[in-house]
Amino acid sequence: MEKIQLRKETIEALLELRKAKRVSLEGNILKIIDPGDHKEFAAYIKQAIADDKSKQKRRLDITKKIQNQNKQLLNAQDENERITEELRVALEETDNAKCEALNELDVLQKRTQFQLVQTIVKVALGLVIGVGVLTTILYVVSMFTNKDTQLIGTAWSNMFGILLTNAFSIIGTIMGVKYASNSKSDSES
Repeated sequence: MEKIQLRKETIEALLELRKAKRVSLEGNILKIIDPGDHKEFAAYIKQAIADDKSKQKRRLDITKKIQNQNKQLLNAQDENERITEELRVALEETDNAKCEALNELDVLQKRTQFQLVQTIVKVALGLVIGVGVLTTILYVVSMFTNKDTQLIGTAWSNMFGILLTNAFSIIGTIMGVKYASNSKSDSES
């Protein structure tokens, strides 16, 4: 490669610039400048090459440091994405488990209500039938023993009316509660 020689004024200007502002030439240009017999300029070139190598080394170190930090950031980002995905899956599973538990609770409540209604209806019907049968037996016994049946007949008639009214009232109340609870659960869904 052919070396270039600078004029004396240029050399002196470069030396003065370095003394005044601490600025030197950098880069590949230093490799092709021939200082000639100017010892101060030769020292300038030698020092500028050493400074340039030092700056290049610092830039390379900074670049490596930045690359390592970028690599760490990318790894951290991948880890964050993995954790976020795991959290999303866990949240979905939790929501599904919650919905399943609420459905099971609703089914259990409806089953318990149905069993309670069944028990109340059975007991009410048992009472109605029991009192009706008992009153009828008393009425029949009175008729066969030739006792005065007017009072028992009226009581029998009134009791059947009251028992039937109460039985329908109980059943109606139960059905109303069941309808209200169904309407409430439908509106919550």
